[in-house]
Amino acid sequence: MRYNPAKHRLPPFPGFGILLVDKPAEWTSFDVVNCLRGRFNIPKIGHCGTLDPAATGLLVLVLGKFTTLASKFSGDNKTYEATLRIGVATDSQDMTGNVIAEKPWDNITPEQVKVALKAKIGKSLQLPPMVSAVKKDGKKLYELARKGLEVERDPREIEIFSMKVGSIELPLADFTVECSKGTYVRTLCDDVGRDLGCGGALEKLRRTRCGRFELKDAFQLDELKAMEPEQLNDRLHEFLLKLGGL
Repeated sequence: MRYNPAKHRLPPFPGFGILLVDKPAEWTSFDVVNCLRGRFNIPKIGHCGTLDPAATGLLVLVLGKFTTLASKFSGDNKTYEATLRIGVATDSQDMTGNVIAEKPWDNITPEQVKVALKAKIGKSLQLPPMVSAVKKDGKKLYELARKGLEVERDPREIEIFSMKVGSIELPLADFTVECSKGTYVRTLCDDVGRDLGCGGALEKLRRTRCGRFELKDAFQLDELKAMEPEQLNDRLHEFLLKLGGL
């Protein structure tokens, strides 16, 4: 059913501000927005940077008059905790897609994986994946991909500011990456796999920071759904006071 604020059981939500949510797996970013809009009858609400359904972590929401800041916050640098799987390539560049190639990885050492990941620090050109929200001639790439189409895309400049490599138990390698807006970690994993000569795909992704906003300040979705509108309004006000200005 289409959202109609006039027919909601609650009056339109009067609050405004920034709400941080720990997005669960299998939810789209729009699912989270739609859930909270419907739960609290919020006329104006949006998110600042999409997370894939399989990804979890920090989703920055803006409510009321703060929706005008969506593009500003979307442009912030991001930090992700991720896991790379080597020896496999998929059509989506992550493990939710169809496997298109598998190669032996037993000749690859943990040190080689670490070097390949660290080599990505700095500026580079990255080709957006077909399974992305980037638009081509007014159509989102993932919409075209669902139709089995692949189109030419222009590479975009990205920057990897830091790369911290964690546990490596091949074929899996954990890493934390701080990157610029528009960086696709799934494509980063695919590129590292190509550099290693055995293929690579994103196994797991969790966003932990967007600009000045951190995952530790985020609410679980179930917490929010259990709140009353007055409680949510109080939380928004408290967080704005904590920020002390934008």
